[in-house]
Amino acid sequence: MSPASNSPRPHRDGSAAALAVVFAGFAALAPLAATAQPAGIDPQATALLKASTDFLARQQAFSADTRNTLEVVLASGQKIQFDHTARLTVRRPDKLRAERTGDLVAQSFYYDGKTLTLLNADTKHYATVAAPGTIEAMLDYARATLDLVTPAGDLVYRNAYDILMTDVTQGFVVGKGVIEGVRCDHLAFRAPHVDLEIWIQEGSQPLPRKLVITSRDVTSAPQFSVVATRWNLQPVLTARTFAFSPPAGAKKIEFLPVGGR
Repeated sequence: MSPASNSPRPHRDGSAAALAVVFAGFAALAPLAATAQPAGIDPQATALLKASTDFLARQQAFSADTRNTLEVVLASGQKIQFDHTARLTVRRPDKLRAERTGDLVAQSFYYDGKTLTLLNADTKHYATVAAPGTIEAMLDYARATLDLVTPAGDLVYRNAYDILMTDVTQGFVVGKGVIEGVRCDHLAFRAPHVDLEIWIQEGSQPLPRKLVITSRDVTSAPQFSVVATRWNLQPVLTARTFAFSPPAGAKKIEFLPVGGR
């Protein structure tokens, strides 16, 4: 499990993107906070998660609009939040497009089955590289070779359940919740270094509606959250949806590989 929010800007002379809502009603959480966390993994929690990931894996095309928040911990220990919105569009097995706009980033990501391209709208720099022929292979390549992660990318994999459950030692159903007006099952999982919460829509379309990743191995345990504000399981897509066309005045540069200078 990993936060999909820290992809680098593609230009060599730019730094990577830096890795307020106050929740009310804390008194209502007191009974849960005072209860010991359930030991082991509740089969009901894994069944709900697998039903959701399997449902999304069966969708040949979909799009999702999300609202995302990234926490950064300053040297002083203070937490700072940065927000951005994203739209993810997928057509299996070999098409993906993602666009992000927010406090730290204005990027577009195109994958057409043969190449992947990252555009920085603010600087009008873009980089293109040959890519493997499936979404999963492309995502693996982008992460390992370019340190590039798409928004909520783990959920796009057909084996998303296996990825999310890697090294998980505890899992349970927290209860019910409402996200963006949609009633959901609220699940919580724990791995050695990461906590995961996920809210899954009730009913025949068990779509993930919210995801919170807590990095416990980082000082002050910063979080990354994704809220799905809209799902579309029947998007109108064409080849042009995933084809990159450089905007006027854009400058092509090269990706900086992981470990490069």
